[in-house]
Amino acid sequence: MEYYIADSAVFIMGSGIEPYRIITIPSVVNELKSSEAAMRFDLARESGARVEVPEDAFREKVMEIANKTKDCEELSSTDIDILAKALEYKGNSVLLTDDYAVQNVAKVLGLEVKPVAQKHIKDVLVWQKQCTGCRRKFDSGDVCPVCGSPLKKRRKRKI
Repeated sequence: MEYYIADSAVFIMGSGIEPYRIITIPSVVNELKSSEAAMRFDLARESGARVEVPEDAFREKVMEIANKTKDCEELSSTDIDILAKALEYKGNSVLLTDDYAVQNVAKVLGLEVKPVAQKHIKDVLVWQKQCTGCRRKFDSGDVCPVCGSPLKKRRKRKI
């Protein structure tokens, strides 16, 4: 059976997926602020949706890939957990998310991704930081160690 690993967008926007095929994580439930999203989750849970904690080994693999693509600064703990849960079910699941950084890492991990309300990403990207002052390029950080100007995220290359 194919499962749907659900990010918060599934409950915020709604979906036509059979609830018994939905798996999510505890931190997604904590992100549901509106009463409508909470109600959608409660109805899905009563109809068979599951909440599972991802295994640490899968979280580590997600972080390894996120560090390579430089998406690690963009990913929240919830994003890492949802990717880890999708990786656990790889081959039997579709990850439902609108988050572009999550989609980027998911593509590198070989996960099937379906956006909920946004467009699907076209290319997998690797990011870097560029100084707004001296234009030097760095792998991470928020402030240029050379001139002290802010660093902006820029596309380094497509994979």
